[in-house]
Amino acid sequence: MIIAIDGPAAAGKGTLAKRIAAALGLPYLDTGILYRATAKRVLEAGADPADTKAALAAAQSLGKADLARTDLRDAATSRAASQVASIPEVRQALLDFQRHFGNSHGAVLDGRDIGTIIFPHADVKLFVTASVEARAERRYKECLARGEPVALVEVIADVQARDEADRTRAAAPLMKAPDAELIDTTHMNADEAFAYALARIRALTTHAAG
Repeated sequence: MIIAIDGPAAAGKGTLAKRIAAALGLPYLDTGILYRATAKRVLEAGADPADTKAALAAAQSLGKADLARTDLRDAATSRAASQVASIPEVRQALLDFQRHFGNSHGAVLDGRDIGTIIFPHADVKLFVTASVEARAERRYKECLARGEPVALVEVIADVQARDEADRTRAAAPLMKAPDAELIDTTHMNADEAFAYALARIRALTTHAAG
């Protein structure tokens, strides 16, 4: 089974995807890590994340160690990840990796274009979103927990800028697949979102099987 979970930054899709994968016994892939790891390589090389040549070289050289890094969620890497993700050559380089991962044993994958580009025929598609304010508050708390001093107004601006970049990029823009189930987590905690999503997945797969 392939379950595609898409949505904007800080909507809770990563936490949700991990729990669904564990509950269903499926492998899990946070596809955003691929772009974050690419961005981190570019930044550490002193290159410009908008430089196609540098970003493509970084994407093509990713290894397991890059994906296992624990320093990929800082603000600078997040902004750079949005830049490298807008480069068509980078997206193409990482597309095969994602498809191979999902096709090998089934998977739960979360990202921006799983249900529209990577696995348009996924068994289940979820589009997880929340208000800008709710998403910014979550990201703000994550930053504080990591010891990163940041103002909430700056986080709101970053979330809005990331949304705009994701929606308007030429390569695989963020959008809800027509057949995706919409889940708005604005007023849900993690447990409520998980229970609701799992119930919908079971209902959708039962209906498909019938």
